[in-house]
Amino acid sequence: MTKHVVIVGAGHGGVSLAAALRAQDCDASITLLSDEADLPYHRPPLSKAFIASDTPEAEKKLLLESEDFYSEKRIDLRLGCRVSALDTNARRLTLADGNSLTYDELVLATGARARRLPLPGNELDGILALRTLAEARDLRRRLADCQALVVVGGGFIGLEIAVTARALGKQVTVLETAARIMERSVAPEVSAHITRKHREKGIVIELNSTVQAFLGDHGQVTAVRTDSGDFPADLVIVGAGALPNSELAEAAGIACANGILVDAQLRTSATHVYAIGDCVACENRYAGNARLRLESIQNANDQARTVALQITGNQAHFDAVPWFWSDQGEIKLQMVGLSIGRTACVTRGNPELGRFSVLHYRDDTLIAVDSINQPLEHILSRKLLAAGISPDRQQAADPAFDLKSLLG
Repeated sequence: MTKHVVIVGAGHGGVSLAAALRAQDCDASITLLSDEADLPYHRPPLSKAFIASDTPEAEKKLLLESEDFYSEKRIDLRLGCRVSALDTNARRLTLADGNSLTYDELVLATGARARRLPLPGNELDGILALRTLAEARDLRRRLADCQALVVVGGGFIGLEIAVTARALGKQVTVLETAARIMERSVAPEVSAHITRKHREKGIVIELNSTVQAFLGDHGQVTAVRTDSGDFPADLVIVGAGALPNSELAEAAGIACANGILVDAQLRTSATHVYAIGDCVACENRYAGNARLRLESIQNANDQARTVALQITGNQAHFDAVPWFWSDQGEIKLQMVGLSIGRTACVTRGNPELGRFSVLHYRDDTLIAVDSINQPLEHILSRKLLAAGISPDRQQAADPAFDLKSLLG
């Protein structure tokens, strides 16, 4: 009997899973549901190249796969298809149009959505977030006429948009509540370096700045009020993190806590239901087995491969080294591992030259590496972490020491 696999969500994880299933099991019936009207697309360019280039080629370059791919691989891709309810006992999905769909195996790849700020004035026109292609089109259109952009939040997406807008000649201000940008993600030395480089480009970065309200005139945003003053803006981007799209799972009685809870095989608390990607919270040995929700394309793709093996009868568990990246102008920031609980950092290379890495240690154990314009060192760091190999700090600090020699 042919197994029917339904995947809810057609982001990177959902498409990767559909492709992996077809590669491993040519007989499976695969249905891929997307609540967006567009063909599945790459998300990273939305905050960079896409909003800077208003051409048909820009949209074509976004596609994860051509439209023909889905028919050739016999993947039933349904666009604009929203799921309104899930009955795990009957193994049935109710769709927003009133139809229903049954499954043998279900995978929730529902992703995450931008966090909104519940502040006075948040209903004003001109206050945007960026997660989807539709939102990117809106941002690109508005950015063309924008003079003063304020970015709320000094995280990856906010900084990528800030750099792109500044290159287009816009006045850009970044407001960050914390004492440094990307505080939860990178080492202090990396934050300091990137802050300096962005300021040299003319981007105003206000640290320890708490947004209190959005000000407007005739329904349009005109400024952002903080505890240190008002910042004029005819466009505001809010990059204040993301929330997991776990409502469907929660309503179905599936265990959730800041994401859909899964085990090492990415199984949820409901039988025959898996979950992958930004909506998932699972234990991670690179964080001392703490349960985390990671927002990363590579994380979603790695989880997709694990679930594909599970569904096709091959035992597998998720244990991939987490890694991330952010392209901000000429700065290529790459991170591997998780720096939770670090006790020391070692800088390798010269930050003044714009090419260096910072190695995070928990006592004598290497737990994470941040690299600036050092792609080969990033790849090597991934191998070291995966193998559980820790250079001592003297070796790590010496650029002449060949870290590759530790791999044997």
